[in-house]
Amino acid sequence: MTRVSTSGNYGVMTSNLMLAQVRQNQIGEQVSSQKVASDLKGYSKNAEMLTAMKSAQAKIDGFLDQTKLVSNRLEMQDMGIERLANSATSAREAIANALAAGNATTLMQQLQNAFGDAVQGLNTKANGYYVFSGAKNDTATTTATSMADLTAAPSTASLFQNDQYVTTNRIDESTTVSTGVLGDALGTDLFDAFKQVQAYVDANGPFTGNLTDAQSTFLKGLLPSFDAAHKDLVTAQGKNGLNQKRFEDAQVSLQDQSDSLTVMIGGVVDVDMAEAVTRLQAAQLAVQASAQVFASLQNSSLLNVLK
Repeated sequence: MTRVSTSGNYGVMTSNLMLAQVRQNQIGEQVSSQKVASDLKGYSKNAEMLTAMKSAQAKIDGFLDQTKLVSNRLEMQDMGIERLANSATSAREAIANALAAGNATTLMQQLQNAFGDAVQGLNTKANGYYVFSGAKNDTATTTATSMADLTAAPSTASLFQNDQYVTTNRIDESTTVSTGVLGDALGTDLFDAFKQVQAYVDANGPFTGNLTDAQSTFLKGLLPSFDAAHKDLVTAQGKNGLNQKRFEDAQVSLQDQSDSLTVMIGGVVDVDMAEAVTRLQAAQLAVQASAQVFASLQNSSLLNVLK
């Protein structure tokens, strides 16, 4: 025979009401946070898998951030090399035009401008650092400012301040790529071509007016030097472009992997909002029902029945 008492009924209904409130609070937190739980304990058997997926995503995101930084530096390197190549082209065209016209009145001004572009190209920066200075990225790649510095310096090499450290970067866990380009490797041949002009001027005087036979012969001999320098710079730009492509492709691949892991993690931690709202409404009804029964008990007693 089951024993019935007012205190027993109160205990049962109080317990039911508390459980219903706890359930409502839990589901309410899920709806507000849109997450199944606030800590790993709440994910039970999925906790280990979730930890592994988050660890993998953090590693992938680290590589992704690095590829973005490297891509930015490679883009600045491309701009710097292109400026050097354009400098060689401009100098070559200025000389060819002077030879065609037989007049070199503005030749030195044009060459000085082209040399200035070469200096700016070598001293290209990315994020505040010189991209062609190796590990000495806080130091300008070249100290030259004008063509006169080429013959004043003890050697062309002394005008370059970069060290010989070539930057390498990892695309992923198994692939490392040399991405650095050194200023002296880029600029030595071009500087030597400009130096020939300055040395001739220092020894024979500036180019003024119509060209003499000796001046024409000298300038014709310079054209192959600027052509060779330009060819080497275009080759260097092509190699840099290949690295750009590799890191751009890697960035797309890493982003896809990160997005896939985000979806997988979401499948574990994210709440089905439609289902959660339905469960919340049911929990609220359960609380209301328990509260209503509890209120009814307050107005009744077994003493009333026994009477």
